[in-house]
Amino acid sequence: MSQIATLEVNGKKYEFPILEGTENELAIDIKTLRGVTEGVTTIDAGFKNTGSCKSAITFLDGEKGILRYRGYAIEELADKADFLETSYLLIFGELPTEAELQKFHDDILEESLVDEEMKKILDGFPKSAHPMGVLSALTSALIAFNPESVNADSKEEMYSAIVKIMAKFPVLAAWTLRKKTGLPLDYGDKHLGYVQNLYKMMFNKPNDEFKINPIVLNALDKLLILHADHEQNCSTSTVRIVGSSHAGLFASISAGISALWGPLHGGANQAVIEMLEDIKNDGGDYHKYLAKAKDKSDPFRLMGFGHRVYKNFDPRAKIIQVAAEEVLADLGIVDPVLDIARGLSEEALKDEYFKSRNLYPNVDFYSGIIYRALGIPVEMFTVMFAIGRLPGWIAQWKEMRENHEPIGRPRQLYVGKTLRGFVPIEKR
Repeated sequence: MSQIATLEVNGKKYEFPILEGTENELAIDIKTLRGVTEGVTTIDAGFKNTGSCKSAITFLDGEKGILRYRGYAIEELADKADFLETSYLLIFGELPTEAELQKFHDDILEESLVDEEMKKILDGFPKSAHPMGVLSALTSALIAFNPESVNADSKEEMYSAIVKIMAKFPVLAAWTLRKKTGLPLDYGDKHLGYVQNLYKMMFNKPNDEFKINPIVLNALDKLLILHADHEQNCSTSTVRIVGSSHAGLFASISAGISALWGPLHGGANQAVIEMLEDIKNDGGDYHKYLAKAKDKSDPFRLMGFGHRVYKNFDPRAKIIQVAAEEVLADLGIVDPVLDIARGLSEEALKDEYFKSRNLYPNVDFYSGIIYRALGIPVEMFTVMFAIGRLPGWIAQWKEMRENHEPIGRPRQLYVGKTLRGFVPIEKR
């Protein structure tokens, strides 16, 4: 028997169906609300309680600390799959066969060259430009070199657009880093795997033989998998709502990059390192800052602890914590900022104040530590996040277009002035 919800407005009762997801989640379907009630809408600041779509891509249960892509636990994917396999899973719905994965990789390699004219656009930015602004502009500029609109009902056209952005995006991201660090641009090596190629494009130096460190490669692969999708977050919702106007894939992804840029979203791992730097510059006493975090009258916030969605331990943090320790041990880095990070993490994990409030280190805390250890500039941290999130954005855009979802158009509650007459300028 189908369930219903009853809403009473001004003495009149209205019934709305209750939908149930495959994980037993319930949602009240209010798409007819404004019509049947003659204009009544809902207010939900930040859409915290509003489902904007039905999606079969990612399941997230923040209370239980569960994250799954297409039904597969994040823990198992991080342990057994690589990033390109995970990307294929998110975008096309199933894990690829060996032949499907090889074709996907080969097709990406065929599209991995970026038009030389793009270098002129990159040259137009000063070296001081923030990498996220550069990456967003370069991604949007791809439209000029790929002007055809994508027919969402054509599998061939959709596949072609997906392969192009998967191929060119890591090149643009690596170019953004190399401009920041003053290194010549690099196209990578077509004999390498997807993440291996990204690794080389980022760090290869023209006067030295490039060698892949397997521990660093493993950490990068895991970080990208862990960031690949996270349900209807700010940047993903942005990609979907921009795409709902039938804007192309490149334009929609560019908008997602801009949304990810914010310090409350993708910029959180940058905020972690900046906090650790502040602690170091203040003498390095992290115990003092743990006490400040527990003091309700102190405005200090401990960045990288707790999560807006997870009310338990962030499942991604458990995975990447191990990789972070492996990278630090292998590289043998002596860095007081990373020592402070270790101390904060160890103390918070055994402090009853933080444990009782589920304020555990999250994925942003550990990802920032790894990126710093690799010598990646702090302004590039969010670009690394964007590379990982790319397949999730593609999958969400593809699902939205294939489901023929209507253009996004939220409502509002008007609280401005009522009708008033115009006052001539001489009487104001």
